[in-house]
Amino acid sequence: MVERSDRAPLLDWEEIPSAEKLSGATYGKDRLGSPSNSRASSGCTAPGFGWSTSPGGPNPSRSVSDADDSSAPAATSSTPTGSDDALHLETEEHLSDLGVREVSLEDRMVKWEEKDQIVSVFVVTFNTRSGNMLEWCLPKDMDLEGVEFKAIASGSHRVTTDFIYFRKSCYFGLACFANMAVESAVERGARMKSVGILSPSYTLLYRYMSFLEHQVRLQLQSPGHYSPLEAFYEDKRALLPSGGDGVVTACPAHAWGAALNHSMHPEMKITHPAGCMSQFIRFFGEQIMVLWKLALLRKRILIFSPPPVGVVCYRVYCCCCLANISIPGVGMAVPEFRPFFYVNVADISALENELSYVACTTEKIFEEKKDLYDVYVDNQNVKTYREGLKPLLRLSTADRDKYRKLTEQRQMLLYSQEENGDCGSSEEDLFILFFLEQNNRIFQTLSEVAGSPDPTLTQETVRAMGLDPHGDRLFLLHLLEIYGYDTLLLSDLLCCS
Repeated sequence: MVERSDRAPLLDWEEIPSAEKLSGATYGKDRLGSPSNSRASSGCTAPGFGWSTSPGGPNPSRSVSDADDSSAPAATSSTPTGSDDALHLETEEHLSDLGVREVSLEDRMVKWEEKDQIVSVFVVTFNTRSGNMLEWCLPKDMDLEGVEFKAIASGSHRVTTDFIYFRKSCYFGLACFANMAVESAVERGARMKSVGILSPSYTLLYRYMSFLEHQVRLQLQSPGHYSPLEAFYEDKRALLPSGGDGVVTACPAHAWGAALNHSMHPEMKITHPAGCMSQFIRFFGEQIMVLWKLALLRKRILIFSPPPVGVVCYRVYCCCCLANISIPGVGMAVPEFRPFFYVNVADISALENELSYVACTTEKIFEEKKDLYDVYVDNQNVKTYREGLKPLLRLSTADRDKYRKLTEQRQMLLYSQEENGDCGSSEEDLFILFFLEQNNRIFQTLSEVAGSPDPTLTQETVRAMGLDPHGDRLFLLHLLEIYGYDTLLLSDLLCCS
């Protein structure tokens, strides 16, 4: 019989109650989706991979939904003094739009989506002679080749604690790393380990952040004590289909009807008191408008930053949120904007085959691999070596106007929260909805013009999309090509600036 955790019973392994305990009135809180474009005509892409969508998005005129002010326990990470990155991400929540008649379908959707999907648990250690090593894992026959270099990122010896999101084949992983000083000549004064899990979707991994943090501390203090991890795996392991293709059974088709209109925007449950999106805005400033365009064009974006890795993984997620679209049928033939999260040199072959992605790394050598990415982000410096994309790195007048409006809306929200105690809306809702509505505005206008007797884009229609007729002309040309609006014509008035 497997021994249970020394710390707490199995039910305490999750940071929030399981979905089955949530009532229909509260469904929507603590729920996760993942950033991607909507695929309304076919429901959505395979949920097992974490690319869930919400095609029935908000009407642009509706207000930001209510948000709960509770937050999950924060993860820890070492950062330089004075850095915003030292903060951990605040819980983002919102309420469902579903009506009473959809509750039964909704309940079925929750039970399917919230079930445990842990396919592996492992411990990685740093050995002074052999380097990173897989110390222990369940199941024993799981292919975890290379996970030792994902769970302990390059340069992690410089930080005390960290957490890392990553991809391993068709799975996503979350690992918590810790570095403890020891009086041992063999270990050269430091013991470094990481405890992690794998799942077919990244959207529920946050549930086990606190558990993993506790377990890595336990492994540092009492190496080889695996019974809590064994009990955890037995309780949480996913039931994979007999086909052996490594994909968790997809959501029943009848349940997607309830899911489509469930959320105003996808989200990733994270713990950071300052908020993931607001920190993202402060870090990049006006440059987020450049990242927005590149994300919408489905470019390959690689973010470099030294450890800690956790906050950079959140930047990967935020970049994906910039490209949300909720108009049915838009972007059906466009590559998914996939988050790879942390990557290292072992991922080079996988990245070579990707048409669109966003990832982060601590390895500077990636900058030399110019064929692997379209855009390289070194801290706040966004750059590209592709001549055709360089003009897109310049801010247009419309970009600065949009950023000013976003800043003003954020200040108004903060003022309302301070003066009126308004906790019903969050910066995260504001951020995601701002870009979702901007994207919907663009594609709604393009669709209307494409269906009109005169399918010509004029200066007026371009301005109606919130774009600059001159400064955004190249961006618009790329957009028309990528999303298949090849029947649209550009007015002669839309000349280069």
